[in-house]
Amino acid sequence: MKTELLYKEMSYKIIGACMEVHKELGKGFSEIIYGDALEIEFQENNINYSREKHFNINYKNNMLPHHYYADFVINDTIVLEIKAISELTSSHVKQTLNYLAASKLRLGLLINFGENSLSYKRVIL
Repeated sequence: MKTELLYKEMSYKIIGACMEVHKELGKGFSEIIYGDALEIEFQENNINYSREKHFNINYKNNMLPHHYYADFVINDTIVLEIKAISELTSSHVKQTLNYLAASKLRLGLLINFGENSLSYKRVIL
């Protein structure tokens, strides 16, 4: 049985925008620089996004005073978490899973600009 990837078309567009940013800037910049460049790519490609969108965290029916800030939320459906590190680890995947739980969204894209080639992981809750 063949299953369709969740938000396949939009994921493809997002990853393509990230590849364009990595192609232009390479590795070595901070996450905020890649985020700034991604905003330009998203605008040029008509990708609907929110940057640094905050989500409340509920603990035992108590709203915690601190929030989770998503790097980007695309189309109100995909959490985009960007990194600029030597390599992605399982702790980054777990962090993205927590972000998905907090945001009540199902798909996270974990993107790393810090390697020679862009790397990414699809994280599904």
